[in-house]
Amino acid sequence: MHKRSMLSCALISLLAVANAGAYELYKDDESYLNVDISAAFGLFHSQKNYAAINPEQKAGSSSWREGYIKYGFSAGHKLVDESELSAGLAWVSSGTWGDGDAAGLTNGKERRTHVEDAWLRWKSGNLAPMLGEDGVDISFGRQFAAVGSGFLIYGDPVNMGEGVAAGDLNRGGAYYLAARNNFARTAILRLGGASGWRGDLMYLKSDNRAQAKTALYVANLEHVGETSTLGLTYIKGQDVDKNYADDNQLERKGMKVYSLRGNTSLGIEGLDLAGEYAWQKKRHGDKENAWFAQASWQFNEVAWQPKTTYRYSRFSKEFDPLFFGLSTGFGSWFQGEVAANYAGPFNSNTQVHHLGFTAQPHEAVTIGALAFNFSTLQKKLGDLSGNEIDLYAQWDVNEHLSIIPVVGWYKPKKDVNHGGAQLKNNQTNLYSQLLFMTQF
Repeated sequence: MHKRSMLSCALISLLAVANAGAYELYKDDESYLNVDISAAFGLFHSQKNYAAINPEQKAGSSSWREGYIKYGFSAGHKLVDESELSAGLAWVSSGTWGDGDAAGLTNGKERRTHVEDAWLRWKSGNLAPMLGEDGVDISFGRQFAAVGSGFLIYGDPVNMGEGVAAGDLNRGGAYYLAARNNFARTAILRLGGASGWRGDLMYLKSDNRAQAKTALYVANLEHVGETSTLGLTYIKGQDVDKNYADDNQLERKGMKVYSLRGNTSLGIEGLDLAGEYAWQKKRHGDKENAWFAQASWQFNEVAWQPKTTYRYSRFSKEFDPLFFGLSTGFGSWFQGEVAANYAGPFNSNTQVHHLGFTAQPHEAVTIGALAFNFSTLQKKLGDLSGNEIDLYAQWDVNEHLSIIPVVGWYKPKKDVNHGGAQLKNNQTNLYSQLLFMTQF
């Protein structure tokens, strides 16, 4: 079992972060106290099962349900020159019911309640005008952290269950919904405002056994302009827990990662060009790389404002995708509802062609279509090549509730008996899910 493949967790983690609601218990000119509540529930069905991660997974279909609720408090107090001291504390209760997911990572018996947020932050307000408003931001504790578009780091959202490793990797289930996505211990210094030169220094420590409790140092420098952003990131692996690390994760201790990324509109309304190149030097001398190039165009003067996207991405055969996550909607960086979560590939040893389309027929409704072509690079390690098409919609019923139906068709090139992951045969799998996201 390759635990790097366990990075195929839920691609809804962005919604879990962005949909955290707040109810004001107290507020005046200097202080506030909020109750923060968000929740998600999903119904899932897959006509096919997969053995990409759990070799004991049985053939057939799977129907299951996942849910979580996050609840807690946040508070803040203004200090001198609009500087602010704030803190947050929250818990997550999560579970999986039914058959468990299509990859066999959960078995439907997972239930867990645990602290998810426990952080303290100070922002400088107007104390450092040369760095902009809140140009110094210092935070500590259990919190979410990301770099760039989430190509390498976007929280810690791997949520395993009791289906693998005799339950030793269980984080409470809700695998697809990624109920938990915070790093366990962090120290983060952010310098700079919303534009111009800015940077980050981070220490990130995971307590996630599926991530071998990896610890990282991160340095990030970027320039944010009116039409373009250019960023440079350096990551140094500080430690892993050898009790849970596979051979690839063991290389994280001492591993160095360099990344150059950028995006621009070239000053043309509707255009967005983006790309990133990441190079890894592992402690035993192996060198790996991954990169992508993407172009999007939004037809702002057309009804429904349709947007089209093409992206090519390539990940070398032993590339370690680290803590990638969903940053800009479906398809990034979980590529394919079936492929990214259950069947593979998992942003390693593959090249991917992706076409995307979105439109907004109503101010409360967004519809989208995604197409993926996956080609395994080194087939001696298994052949997870295939094609996938996903259709989805998001209906924002009101400010508190969103309903998101998804249907997907996944056709692998090979079945599990010929180097693939799909059990029984390589026929097309029909996959469906219905998500309810709520905030208060």
